[in-house]
Amino acid sequence: MTIGHVEDQDATDIDPTTVNAADQDSSDTVIGDEGAPAAVTIDARRNWIRRAMSRWPLIVIGLLLVAAGAVTAGLYFGQYRHDQQTNDTTAKSAITAASDGTVAILSYAPDKLESDLAAAKSHLTGEFLTYYSKFTDQIVAPAAKTKAVTTQATVKRAVIAELHPDSARVLVFLDQTTTSKDAPEPVQTASSVMVSLSKVHGTWLISAFDPM
Repeated sequence: MTIGHVEDQDATDIDPTTVNAADQDSSDTVIGDEGAPAAVTIDARRNWIRRAMSRWPLIVIGLLLVAAGAVTAGLYFGQYRHDQQTNDTTAKSAITAASDGTVAILSYAPDKLESDLAAAKSHLTGEFLTYYSKFTDQIVAPAAKTKAVTTQATVKRAVIAELHPDSARVLVFLDQTTTSKDAPEPVQTASSVMVSLSKVHGTWLISAFDPM
């Protein structure tokens, strides 16, 4: 009886809540130590995916903007710059042709008049070539030979006034020094002329020569 009473007393002394709490603590410990990190990792991945998906349109737009910028840069350097460089080259060749032609037209000496006039004609074309040929034959050549007229032109500056693929206008500023039998001391004059050019077989030639 004593033994049985003691066993009953031990049984009654055990608090069911304590057992449940211990069991609960044990299960919580297992879940907390093993299950919680996995759950946190999954949630973190889900959150990262959601953020990435929400930002994806912005990423796509950014890539499109970068691509558009690259295309624009390509067009600029590939097309615009090419056109600009072509125009610069064309302008320089037109200025050179106008400057060289102006010097040839306004520079001659009696002792080499024929070669000077022939050199000037090589820079001309069209009606102006016809006019210049008649003018030099009838006016310039007789005066140069009779009065020993010598002229030398020097271009100070030349700028493009108008530029097209096959035509151009160049404003030329120049100094011209003249001597003659009647005025042996050099006389220098400054002037400007609008030179019109036409491209003939790929070469700029003077088609008009208008003093300003």
